[in-house]
Amino acid sequence: MRVTTLEGIVENGQIRLPAAVRLPEKAKVYVIIPDVEVQTVAYIGSPRLAHPEQAADFRKEVIEELPDAGV
Repeated sequence: MRVTTLEGIVENGQIRLPAAVRLPEKAKVYVIIPDVEVQTVAYIGSPRLAHPEQAADFRKEVIEELPDAGV
């Protein structure tokens, strides 16, 4: 595997390389960040159905309770 080292700058959450650098689409890159502590952010994913056609099986049913008249 051949490796090339480039220096870039992060702006608005995106890595900006020098203008003269052109990488092919979908090129695999590795990012090494010196002297910076990266904060991790919690991610809570939304569940997905393995078979979306079964979505009707999970329909929500709302049942209203009557107030207790004797209390």
